[in-house]
Amino acid sequence: MGNIRIVTDSASDIPLALREELGIEMVPLKILFGEETYYDAVTINTQQFFEKVAVSPQMPTSSQPSPMEYQEVYERILQEDPGASIISIHLSGAVSGTYQSAVIGSSMVDGDPDITVLDSKTASYAYGMRVVTAARMAREGASKEAIMTEIGRMERETQLYFLVDTLEYLQRGGRIGKASALIGSILNIKPILSLDKEGMVYAVDKMRGTKKAMARIMDMLGDACGQDPVIVTIAWNTNKEAALEFLELIKSRFNVQEVEYATVGAVIGTHVGPGTMAVFVRRV
Repeated sequence: MGNIRIVTDSASDIPLALREELGIEMVPLKILFGEETYYDAVTINTQQFFEKVAVSPQMPTSSQPSPMEYQEVYERILQEDPGASIISIHLSGAVSGTYQSAVIGSSMVDGDPDITVLDSKTASYAYGMRVVTAARMAREGASKEAIMTEIGRMERETQLYFLVDTLEYLQRGGRIGKASALIGSILNIKPILSLDKEGMVYAVDKMRGTKKAMARIMDMLGDACGQDPVIVTIAWNTNKEAALEFLELIKSRFNVQEVEYATVGAVIGTHVGPGTMAVFVRRV
């Protein structure tokens, strides 16, 4: 039996050093500013993305990889490692065509390769952590069945919330109307976003001010996790200081066994804008 190889896309927000360490293959989404195209986490990073957002007259958009891009990655892996078993984990199919492209790409590979494509039904490091865990287990010699079981457990045990600083990007993306965005900005409304079981983004709540929003998130985490031992990932795109302050509040209230850090990348940034932070909490 060949090795187990792990594939993902750039919206999983896994740092380059970690991807290289664990041998994770990443297929980038594209970031578009008008006629200019960049490959997420390859030709543009999060800092460069928001620097460009600040001066560009055009709002950025994102585009999924093509099926052929996935086909090429799968075929290269199988050439390098004949008989390899591939697990490919991707951004929620309810918000992007990325997963569907991977499915089609896998069907274009000749022969009868062992390729399992998974819809994470979530976003950012909420599935990035599953990818990392799968890659570590594969390195340690775990079976595909064991890896799939652990991915499923993590999906059930993870709570995630995104705290959005500005309503502008949600409005421009058509998720809220202009009037709501204007009133919300005047009232300092901070939306708390999550993804439902089908992978759709929804507003969990809206609070006046960041501190109240943080308190609300901690209350919801308390309802879900209580004092069970948890691993916490804190993520941000432009405001690291605020995210670390939020982390200290979480550590003071919950039974935190381990802390991880991540960046909310450019793909998610096209929809939520700068100043966004996220917390991903999973039971040990």
